[in-house]
Amino acid sequence: MRAIDFDPDGIHHGGMPTWPLRWAPPKTELATRRQLRAMGLRPAGQAVCGQLVWRSRLTHGQETYAWLYRVDLALPVRPMTPARAVALDRAMAARQTCPRCSVRFEVCLPLKSIGSCWGCSDEAAELAAA
Repeated sequence: MRAIDFDPDGIHHGGMPTWPLRWAPPKTELATRRQLRAMGLRPAGQAVCGQLVWRSRLTHGQETYAWLYRVDLALPVRPMTPARAVALDRAMAARQTCPRCSVRFEVCLPLKSIGSCWGCSDEAAELAAA
């Protein structure tokens, strides 16, 4: 941990209070989006009031940030309505349905990279090789 990472007054980070990972104030005061969601809350348009910073091997030592929100200003998560459920199902169907064979899978397909399901891409590769 660098000393600059522990900056609860925001002097070195443009006024943004900053803490190293696992050094932030208790979850009863500030929380990340995921922590809020686990509590059944959402940020509800409030401004970011702090950040966590850490370096990871996954990012090759680059700084990674997580924003912190005030728990007392968070609102409950909006309930899932039937219309929202239908819209979500349609969006997932577009990501899970193969455009060639029209089969819907349980997982999202790599439509940007191979353009179809794995079976159809194998068939296309065999036809191209022949």
